[in-house]
Amino acid sequence: MNPHSPQRRGRALTTVAATATAALLAFGAAASPALADDAAARGTYVGNAVNGPAVVMKEKDGDRKTIYANLFNLKLEGGQTLQTYCIDYETSIVDDAEYVEGDWANYPGKGDFAADSAKVHWILQNSYPTVGDPAVLASKSGATGLSAGQAVAGTQAAIWHFSNGVELDRKSFENDKNVIKLYEYLVEKAAPIEEPEPSLTITPESAEGKAGETVGEFKVETSGDSVPLDLSAPEGVELVDLETGKPVEKVASGGSFGVKVPKDAEPGEATVSASTSAEVKVGRLFKGVEGQKDTQTLITAKTSKHTVTSEVTVKWAEAEKPKPTPTPTDKPSETPSPAPTPDDKESPTPAPDDKETPAPKPDDSKPSLPVTGAALTGLVAAGVAAVGAGGGAIYLSRKRRSATDSAGE
Repeated sequence: MNPHSPQRRGRALTTVAATATAALLAFGAAASPALADDAAARGTYVGNAVNGPAVVMKEKDGDRKTIYANLFNLKLEGGQTLQTYCIDYETSIVDDAEYVEGDWANYPGKGDFAADSAKVHWILQNSYPTVGDPAVLASKSGATGLSAGQAVAGTQAAIWHFSNGVELDRKSFENDKNVIKLYEYLVEKAAPIEEPEPSLTITPESAEGKAGETVGEFKVETSGDSVPLDLSAPEGVELVDLETGKPVEKVASGGSFGVKVPKDAEPGEATVSASTSAEVKVGRLFKGVEGQKDTQTLITAKTSKHTVTSEVTVKWAEAEKPKPTPTPTDKPSETPSPAPTPDDKESPTPAPDDKETPAPKPDDSKPSLPVTGAALTGLVAAGVAAVGAGGGAIYLSRKRRSATDSAGE
């Protein structure tokens, strides 16, 4: 792609400025989470290495777009320059955009790059500028007098085919025959090639722990054999191999290390940095850094050596103090509870019996209980009768005595 807006031609070929704007809006915030600053190599887009001719691409919806195919220069912080292709057909490149190296899995652009990234890698390994002289590609593809610009255009069109699902319009008279031949050769022959290793990364970026511990498990990945480590830390802190526990000064690719902190160390922190001359291999992804205007994602077209640096930080807190062992005098006095006496025991409550218990028979040998009810009424009546009879007897007795006394007179 060109830093300037590409153009459409004919009824379906309008200027690509609107398309680029729409793509940027659609790309928007969705790409931001993927722009993690997780790699060592950094660079800035500084213009084009090779300007290729415009090509007419046929999109998935059948529309056609004329777009310039270029090889881009990416100037690294160390001063070296990488050559890169575009792997985001729908997004324009931004002047002076800043980039950071990343893995294929962190691709932030639009399209199908994740599905066919390994085939894109094959194209990069087997096309310009990796193969050098365009004449080599001409002999393989059947092109005649293939120029560097045509080689770039054919290679870029083949990359877009796998990264974004578009095709070079082979019927368009505007597409050069050499470009078409190279495109067809690359698309037909493309086979998966694994992702190249990073130039240098140390992960994670930071770790925390306590004095008396080995803080962190930092893994080193580099395209070199090993990298020397530089520790900036208080006295007594050292770098160690996690498996052996022995001090280390350098770590091989795929190896790991930790930061051993003395037990009596005060709370503090340390930094570990690595700097080495390493290769940024062909097929490494470069994405726009977070916080700037969205820019197309790039991929390295040729392996280049440069100086890379990576740094991690470690922090630790004071060691935990051992808890004092309690002495017998420190233990609280515990008075055992007295054993329950027989009087303290509760008598068990008998379980209720659903059956009716018959009333006990009266015991004639014991005084009778007071009589109540109908029986009492009968006794009262008998008493009244007895009183009446007694009164009558007294009356008759007095009458007889009176009669006797009268006769004697």
